[in-house]
Amino acid sequence: MSTAPEIRNLAIVAHVDHGKTTLVDTMFRYAGTFRDNQVIAERALDSNDQERERGITILAKNTAISYQGTRINIVDTPGHADFGGQVERTLNMADAVLLLVDAFEGPMPQTRFVLRKAFEHNLKALVMVNKIDRPDARPEEVLNEVFDLFVELGASDEQLEFPVIYGSGRDGWASEDPAQKTDDLEPLFKQILEHVPPPAMDAAGPVQFQATTLDHDDFLGRIAVGRVSRGSMKIGRRYALVHPDREKSISVLPKKLFRYEGLQRVPAEEVLCGDIAIVTGVEELSIGDTLCDPEHIEALPSIALDEPTISMVFYVNNSPFAGQEGDYVTSRQVLARLERAATRDVALQLASTNSADAFEVKGRGVMHLSVLIETMRREGYEFAVGKPHVILKDVDGTRCEPYERATVEVPGEHAGRIIEYLGRRRGEMLHMDAASELTRVDFKIPARGLIGARTALLTLSQGEAVLSHVFESWEKDGGPIPRRTNGVLVADRGGDVIAYALDGLQDRGQFFVPVGTAVYTGMIVGENNRDGDLELNVCRAKKLTNMRASGRDDNAKIAPPKIMSLEECLEYVEDDELLEVTPKNLRLRKRLLDENERKRAKKKAAAVV
Repeated sequence: MSTAPEIRNLAIVAHVDHGKTTLVDTMFRYAGTFRDNQVIAERALDSNDQERERGITILAKNTAISYQGTRINIVDTPGHADFGGQVERTLNMADAVLLLVDAFEGPMPQTRFVLRKAFEHNLKALVMVNKIDRPDARPEEVLNEVFDLFVELGASDEQLEFPVIYGSGRDGWASEDPAQKTDDLEPLFKQILEHVPPPAMDAAGPVQFQATTLDHDDFLGRIAVGRVSRGSMKIGRRYALVHPDREKSISVLPKKLFRYEGLQRVPAEEVLCGDIAIVTGVEELSIGDTLCDPEHIEALPSIALDEPTISMVFYVNNSPFAGQEGDYVTSRQVLARLERAATRDVALQLASTNSADAFEVKGRGVMHLSVLIETMRREGYEFAVGKPHVILKDVDGTRCEPYERATVEVPGEHAGRIIEYLGRRRGEMLHMDAASELTRVDFKIPARGLIGARTALLTLSQGEAVLSHVFESWEKDGGPIPRRTNGVLVADRGGDVIAYALDGLQDRGQFFVPVGTAVYTGMIVGENNRDGDLELNVCRAKKLTNMRASGRDDNAKIAPPKIMSLEECLEYVEDDELLEVTPKNLRLRKRLLDENERKRAKKKAAAVV
């Protein structure tokens, strides 16, 4: 087996906001991928609307850069652990990883996650200490922390001899000496060409191609991206489609074949072994499937993924406002969309329930599922979701739950409250570093202890805490965790919210709805100051009489409502509540809208206990 010296396959991995996508932008410009007068948006690979709004990479992206006669295929992977399924499958296309580490923050939980996945694929790692121009940069200490992380993750002797580069992805320069600034990225490209091994090449063998990413185009149909691991793919040739778990294969004929050139898909007559190919028009092709020579049917090993840790039930919307704001509202339409999402993202799993109008979706975390919910919402779907729950698992006869490794960065004056809060939620403090203005605390904590924690930590730290976490292990039940202590304010009738009514009810709690909002019976309109739920009338208007005092009707002073984001709503909702999701609104509601039905259900549950 020979190698392909003109090709390099590289995955860029890092913790969230350590500069992966920004570095790719400057690599494009240095290599001449863009014209000098070409207008390119910042973080060009983050093309998804939610990626730009959230400032994170959600979907793994492929691109290619030509530099000094070498074709460098680059995979930009997500840094958030909730989207780890994207990392696990796309690493199959790479021969090495470029690990970016912030020059101040150093290795973080997601750094540990992506690096562990790279080692599981036996990939060589290159390290770049990014943002070296930060005034608080500490490159030497960060490099020592990276080395310690390599050792902790069981890196081989060869992997421990990793090359190091320093630089600024934003400003577009790299250097082998942290004290010496250069003018461009040439040292980085030099290390890529020198240390990234060319792909093994068996060009004469029967073809093998494995799909690792799926997309869809209205004109081309299903689009599959993957690596040609043997032989070469040619347009107009029939292939056998085979899956590792299926004995029979089917014959397929791809419509078109493409390669990446920069951000564009360029038609190709042939894609050689070791390169990344884009195959279109094979509707039966799924992630992990292999296209091979019909006379040499041989499936590549299936793509191994970590198990999901969070589940959530999607319901058909049955509120009084059902069907008023969405275009797709039926169980058939919602199920079809969830099946399509599970096909494209193998980290999502779909399970049936006892009801034809409810579907269980399993994922890696609350953000993983919230991105799916927001995507469906923007596409015009209307539905409801229940409280996120952790998935339990039997390990050697013991009922276990997922534990996470969480890191909180917070100003020192707030650290005590953060430690106390996470301690009540069964968190075990592993390490604390108060060497700088920000105190960094590492915890081992049950995944259910982190549901709702992000909002609480922001409140405790006056909005300055930064929480990041990654799956650590399956361990036995950690014990009871405090739940939401305050009850909710529930509308006892339908109508529009009246300022006069809110003015007289402000001492009851904090409201979630502004004046003029349409509400229905059983809809949650605020948070009670005390435990227990409270039914109240937010639609009560002042009775009309012929007695008036000038200006008395207009001087109601109402506190602004608390408007929660989608993630905050998912963290807030309890077992007897639902979140109604429409293209225009997010509404918290009781699962049973009628107050008498809720009382009967509560008595029945108490009798069972």
